[in-house]
Amino acid sequence: MNLDAIFAALADPTRRAILTMLLEDDMAVTDVAEPFAMSLAAISKHLAVLAEAGLISQEKRGRVKWCKLEPEAMRAATVWIQGFGQFEPVDLDAFERFLDAELARAEGRDERADDGRGGAEPAA
Repeated sequence: MNLDAIFAALADPTRRAILTMLLEDDMAVTDVAEPFAMSLAAISKHLAVLAEAGLISQEKRGRVKWCKLEPEAMRAATVWIQGFGQFEPVDLDAFERFLDAELARAEGRDERADDGRGGAEPAA
């Protein structure tokens, strides 16, 4: 499995939307193309990128070409991403309290500096 191909395929919003559609069920290429304002040829190129990355498979059933999600292909990418989950989570509430305290402290300094004892020149 090629991580570069998987992430390149996932980088495009149209391809991510296609994968989301395929979560529901296998779909014919024409059904995949229907909600998009682009040609069938353009959708076929997107499907080719997804297939090359191993994220979908395609098979012909009669005259219709069907697309199927291949969730196992995401395993390598998922394992790689989960490796970054070993870092401590950021406590955003604590960070916000810190920023509020720093802002209050900075505003307090500004008020003391602008107490009429010098400071900025009056505007002309």
